[in-house]
Amino acid sequence: MMRNCTLHIPQPLYERLMAHLFPGDFDEHGAVVAAGLAKTSSGYRLLARILFIAKDGEDYIEGKRGYRALNARFINRCITYCRDHHLIYLAVHNHGGTDSVGFSQVDYASHQRGYHALLDIARGMPVGALVFAERAVEADIWFPDGTRSALRHTVVLGSYLQHLWPSLPRFGELEHEELYHRQVLLFGKVGQAHLAKAKVGVIGLGGIGSLVNEYLARLGIGYLVLVDPDRIAESNFSRVVGVTVEDVISKSLKVDIAHRVAKQANPAVQAETISSDLVQEEVAKYLVDCDYLILAADSMRARLVFNALVQQHYIPGVQLGAKVSFDENSGEIQAAYSVVRRIRPGLGCLLCNQLINPTKLAREWKSDAEREDQHYGTQMPNPSVITLNAVSAAYAANGFLFDYLGLGVNDSGDELYMRYDHLRNRQERIEPRCDTTCPECSPSDGSRLGMGDELALPCVSTIGSSALRGSG
Repeated sequence: MMRNCTLHIPQPLYERLMAHLFPGDFDEHGAVVAAGLAKTSSGYRLLARILFIAKDGEDYIEGKRGYRALNARFINRCITYCRDHHLIYLAVHNHGGTDSVGFSQVDYASHQRGYHALLDIARGMPVGALVFAERAVEADIWFPDGTRSALRHTVVLGSYLQHLWPSLPRFGELEHEELYHRQVLLFGKVGQAHLAKAKVGVIGLGGIGSLVNEYLARLGIGYLVLVDPDRIAESNFSRVVGVTVEDVISKSLKVDIAHRVAKQANPAVQAETISSDLVQEEVAKYLVDCDYLILAADSMRARLVFNALVQQHYIPGVQLGAKVSFDENSGEIQAAYSVVRRIRPGLGCLLCNQLINPTKLAREWKSDAEREDQHYGTQMPNPSVITLNAVSAAYAANGFLFDYLGLGVNDSGDELYMRYDHLRNRQERIEPRCDTTCPECSPSDGSRLGMGDELALPCVSTIGSSALRGSG
């Protein structure tokens, strides 16, 4: 079998599953996971959405050919649910062991007996199985076209990310090790090699995004996808990294400047540039196979699509900003702060926390002519200072580093939002609100959570391919 699939699990679901599979009795237990499906350029993403616990002795019973098996009634209830909701049926059980796991011959024989019939019931969706050890996961996924796939790796999506494999991977020799020697002292050669395989999308290459781009390149990230439709203006000169006088005169694309900066910081980085808006459907879909997204664009439309990508395709991300406001009468500064909001599937989203303003969103969807006709006028640009931007950028790049390598404390109750108040010189941590009926991040019927390719992203119609320009 090919290893053409990755599994992505929100931490709350993972914790419930592991508590059921490993209660401390050293026995075998069962469950079913209903998962969304997303096809990317690098393979398939299995997006765990719903967990069905199999009760011992009732749903998970003594097997006729193996030790234990799922009850037929339980299987029928779960596969019918998956069929009706266009989700993948994944039977789950556990084996002993810690860092490696695999199916037994008895397991594979049971798949051969039952999965052809399940594929018929599933009506075009794949079916499969997962087997867990304490820190390892393997899969056997059956596709309707007759192909099968094992698992490349699993990502548990909490405040920090946890990476699991069927067995511990072996990374090759670290290229350009001397360039990263001081970093390797912190997280080792394996951590540095892991960063070299990461694919990160940076949306918005202005004051904050240009800094993030350079930081990630210097960290040794292997793949960057740089998205911004704008050209450089003279007002950008004081706060966008890498801008030259020639860039301002020629009105260079921001993505081209970011590409140049990234390659100067790390000649080995693969940096792709997209000189178009995230709200274009083709652009949003291009980001689906990223491992992490960083939103440094300040429009409500970009927030809407970014939020959907995180919740629908299980791509962890962070939304950044810096803002200064004034008293209209006195002219005194009322607030000056930088924000970093880590967004995770099922752990509260920008919509739950009223960070997507419907009035501004409606205004942004209008054409320039429509805004003028309805007297919206021309909005004054917000103040922007590179030092305020650098606070957000540094926290975001450092957060990615600790998130992606799993160096922090993984706690689903951790405050995911941070705001630095520059006037009062204090840091505020905020626990995001999580609406249990949210149409974006809750598992309620009809929501976007984990639905992958089943739902359309909230974008405008597909554009031509000319905006997507691959760069080395």
